[in-house]
Amino acid sequence: MLPDIFSEPTKFAFQNNIPYFWTKSVRTEKYINMEVTFGEYIKQRRSELGYPLRKVASHIDIDQSTLGKVEKNERSLSLEHFENLCQILQTDKTTLLNYHYSSKIIEDLKEYPECKEVLNIVNEQLGYYITKQESFKSLQDWREREFSKPNATIRIGTMFSGIGAIEYAFERLNLKTKIQFASDIDNFAKQSYFANYNIKEKNWYNDVCNIDGKKYKNKLDILVGGSPCQSFSMVGKRKGFDDTRGTLFYEFARVVKESQPNVFIFENVKGLLNHDNGNTFETIKATFDELGYKYFYQVLNAKNFGMPQHRERIFVVGFKDNSVNFQFPEGITLEHKMQDFLEDYTDSKYYLKEKGVKFVTSSKNRAKRYTQINGEIALCQKANQQFNWHGDFVFEEEIESKFNEFVFDVNEVEEKYYLSEKTRDYVLSSGTKTFKTAVKTDLEVARPLLQSMHKMHRSGVDNYVTHSGRIRKLTPKECLRLMGFRDDFKQVVSDTQMYRQAGNSIVVDVLIALLKQMDITKFASK
Repeated sequence: MLPDIFSEPTKFAFQNNIPYFWTKSVRTEKYINMEVTFGEYIKQRRSELGYPLRKVASHIDIDQSTLGKVEKNERSLSLEHFENLCQILQTDKTTLLNYHYSSKIIEDLKEYPECKEVLNIVNEQLGYYITKQESFKSLQDWREREFSKPNATIRIGTMFSGIGAIEYAFERLNLKTKIQFASDIDNFAKQSYFANYNIKEKNWYNDVCNIDGKKYKNKLDILVGGSPCQSFSMVGKRKGFDDTRGTLFYEFARVVKESQPNVFIFENVKGLLNHDNGNTFETIKATFDELGYKYFYQVLNAKNFGMPQHRERIFVVGFKDNSVNFQFPEGITLEHKMQDFLEDYTDSKYYLKEKGVKFVTSSKNRAKRYTQINGEIALCQKANQQFNWHGDFVFEEEIESKFNEFVFDVNEVEEKYYLSEKTRDYVLSSGTKTFKTAVKTDLEVARPLLQSMHKMHRSGVDNYVTHSGRIRKLTPKECLRLMGFRDDFKQVVSDTQMYRQAGNSIVVDVLIALLKQMDITKFASK
């Protein structure tokens, strides 16, 4: 008779002289493919991610030849190297352990001709390492997770606080917080922050350099910040640490070192990863290493967390407790389109005047290359000047002739209203007098909201939408909605400042996913 833990027989056979079997446990309900060895799984996963051997070896701090032997099952890894391997392969420890232990057992299985004995060994050797696949997936589904201490008060500190994305994330989660300090050099951001959150003047810092982290040592459950990203982004000149805004990262690291928060979240633009051939981010990682925190990093896209906006940012999540094994939350299916975030009634000031319409639709302002996305035509920004609006573009040369059918030159538009070569980036919409052919604006995913989105001309980073047959800009409220702020967020500054503040913020829904995934309440002191 088979052991009780198994609900059905195990299939055991030899294939190409290699023993393999599939097991199913009542307790775990996870099939483990013992045919794939530990080394083979590493190589397979590395290939899926497109990582060369040297990159993985460098990350886990071993030489290429050693990693090559590991992939051939000729060498094993230390616990430290094993954890680093899980991180770069974006694989949980349990899954990797399954392959690790199964590889070591396969040779022993040849000595056991009877299925029962094999099953007993599997039960003894693997035990809890055989993980229930369905349970693990639900663990990754951050929407279903509940906080272990929902009544806890989370002590938070924020740097480069802006309009308080993490603070608003806690509000949406109905978690109690105590703001230990916040900071921003922008006085308009301060106005918005004070209008929406409970903070005392003495706990606000205009200059992050003036924050005495030692004052808050062991008084922070979480510290959140994203130093100014212009020096690292694809929009700016990418000066990195040569720009004073780039060196503000060290201020964040200093405050982490001095205050010793239980958790920190550092957010920045995706361009940080490859700036200076990756040297900038290697410097950042080395700095975090010196802090003694166990940290994890990954690029997350807002469109994978419920927001119809293509906005990729890198998140570094660090834990003072080095025993924490964190996995980034899995993305969810986008259920809402951008149209769902638009206001029903908008002020006429947001609609383009005749000159603006002519400016947008003039052939003189067309990009040199066009793109067709899901049958919808839009002008394409240069990849090195702007973030992708809708992922990778498919260029269609023949589209230019189609544009000529319905876009006309408008001679009377002044030169200053045309986009420069460098910043030619906008969306064509239907419903204007100069269009003879109906063209749909792709409203499913918005371009990233940038700090200068309020400038219609020259900068060319506006988000245009077609509404009631007319072209208009997104309203500040709509921009806030796309960043995860609900309509209860108080706007106490001008539209110009609100556009900028929304564009500079972190997407609230991404932060919510991170907080739920890590169960932030278990890091609360009380």
